[in-house]
Amino acid sequence: MNFNDIDTINPGVSEYLSSNKIVDMTEIQRQTYKHIMSGRDVCACSGTGTGKTLAYLIPIINRLKADTSNIQAMILVPTKELAIQVNNTLKDIFSCMNSTFSSTALIGDVNISRQIDSIKAKPAIVVGTPNRIIQLINNKKLKVHEVKTLVLDEADRLLDKTFIDDVTSIRKSLMKFTQILLFSASIDRKTRTNTLTFKPIFIDVNNNTGNKCQIPSTIKHISIISDRRERIETLRKIIKAVKPEKAIIFVNSKYDLDESLQKLEYHHYNVASIAGNKDNTAKKAALDNFKSGKVQLLIATDIAARGLQIDNIDTVINVNLPEENKEYIHRAGRCGRNGNTGTCISIITDNEIDKIKSYQKAFHINIVSKRLYQGKLVAK
Repeated sequence: MNFNDIDTINPGVSEYLSSNKIVDMTEIQRQTYKHIMSGRDVCACSGTGTGKTLAYLIPIINRLKADTSNIQAMILVPTKELAIQVNNTLKDIFSCMNSTFSSTALIGDVNISRQIDSIKAKPAIVVGTPNRIIQLINNKKLKVHEVKTLVLDEADRLLDKTFIDDVTSIRKSLMKFTQILLFSASIDRKTRTNTLTFKPIFIDVNNNTGNKCQIPSTIKHISIISDRRERIETLRKIIKAVKPEKAIIFVNSKYDLDESLQKLEYHHYNVASIAGNKDNTAKKAALDNFKSGKVQLLIATDIAARGLQIDNIDTVINVNLPEENKEYIHRAGRCGRNGNTGTCISIITDNEIDKIKSYQKAFHINIVSKRLYQGKLVAK
């Protein structure tokens, strides 16, 4: 099925899709479209890079009413980077439409006065982080009484203890029958049993029983055993052996991030880093250089990397295994996007072999154990 088969699609949306050479609907887009258009609550699971953003944006835009100047849809995201990316996509779509619809991003660490001014411009859709959204609602600067649809993008993250109080408060400020859409690359029990939705349609494009999402088959998985103290040196040897064109390196702490960065810079690798507490200007520069290809390797923590949409990543390397199993999905899904192949390599200790086995069982993947020998990755 492709977008041209949809009679109700806005001509401007069709123009945007055509200009971006998007014809066929991805599975998540195909399975969710009619339910969102009908007004049903949806809880949808699909891997990273499978088109979740357009899966909810296109039907929402198709349902916008021109006879109101109030906010009609709200999209909550866990990071300001994701808010900006979603808002940029909306701007691109609206620029193709013969209408006055607009959107705005409402995020923390930004001058709130400017955001209040952007609200006065009467956007049809707002995209933002929960803390800033609830702040504006409580200060009576953001009127949400006509919001027809609320989206939680990366719902598993938004429903954890960091965001749940603000998300719950936002839901209570909306109409009782506001449509709720949950989208995520992984759906755990907490997400499935949420109290925000009303009789939702559960959609898992990889597992029709609605259990955990699977990882795209285009990604190869490898584990390499290393002494804990030798992880960073093992990382250097892996990069030398694999020669990735564009790779993200995941660490769990700022200490490991700094050590990895220093080691790789010492050996003259083209590398940059991002962390949750990194200066915004420096972080943006690192991301821009990585996206453009000026930087080959990007070191990141899970918090800093969530919400980033970067294409053509061929390799993911885990210096540390993620603290939560479901984060393995998000990490691995950074490569092998849009049908391309990718490789996810995890550096582990002997004590973490059982955790690797748990990934294999939970995500139905084969993680091949390899070793470094004469500068190459070989079978054990």
